[in-house]
Amino acid sequence: MLNISDPEILGYIKTIGYPLMLLVMIVEGPIATILAAFAASLGFFNVFIVLILSILGDILGDVILYTIGYFGGNRALVKAEKILKIKPAIVAKLERLFQAHGKKTIFAVKSTTGLCWITFITAGTIQMKFRDFITASFLGGIVWSGFLVIMGYFFGYAFEEINNYIKYAGMLIFFSAVVFYIIIVLYKKRQSGQILQ
Repeated sequence: MLNISDPEILGYIKTIGYPLMLLVMIVEGPIATILAAFAASLGFFNVFIVLILSILGDILGDVILYTIGYFGGNRALVKAEKILKIKPAIVAKLERLFQAHGKKTIFAVKSTTGLCWITFITAGTIQMKFRDFITASFLGGIVWSGFLVIMGYFFGYAFEEINNYIKYAGMLIFFSAVVFYIIIVLYKKRQSGQILQ
């Protein structure tokens, strides 16, 4: 049996955990951040490092999408529309929003679900100033990653405390975290719709 309380095992988990965590956060930041913050509350990781990696992974993911749009141009945008099943009218609306409120659009979309990928590709396609893009991505990343870390850490702390008293506390906390995350995702999708109205 693997004893995860062994200092050597914990050291090994931390050594491979942080680089792996960053890679996963680039692809799927929200879920990876919540799980990493949950693990941090149980003593596996440093919560501040988790926050920094979450912000960094979030920004790197945004830059990759921006780069695809910047060098791929309209062809990349059209392919993205098909893959993500985004209507051309939505992309046209995003382009108008960029012209009027470039950085505000990036910041707003960072706190929504469903528009991020196509928005960042569009930003690259219209060749939005990279400095403005990074600034908005960074500020939005701080807010969103901070929220996710707090959420994951809270549920992890609750799990550790309550599990000592209630037999099925682990399942209860996990279920509560999933429901809470679903509520947030639905709320963010509603925000996406409001942005495009």
